[in-house]
Amino acid sequence: MNVTVYSTPSCPWCHKVKDYLSYKEVSFNEVNVAEDRNAAVEMVSKSGQRGVPVIDIDGNIIVGFNQSEIDKLIGAEK
Repeated sequence: MNVTVYSTPSCPWCHKVKDYLSYKEVSFNEVNVAEDRNAAVEMVSKSGQRGVPVIDIDGNIIVGFNQSEIDKLIGAEK
């Protein structure tokens, strides 16, 4: 499973997403879009959103901390 979390350091929902994935023992790649302009452009291209968090789970895009959607996509793993 390939999981990327697009986030910023000051975003409380980003921290919740990362904490939740860690709790579920799902490894993920964290991308700080506040520091990486190319990653920010990539995030907007994938999601159509400028807000964070944006989670990419095997090409499935979730905007915000949508626990039920995350669980659906990682459910087979944990």
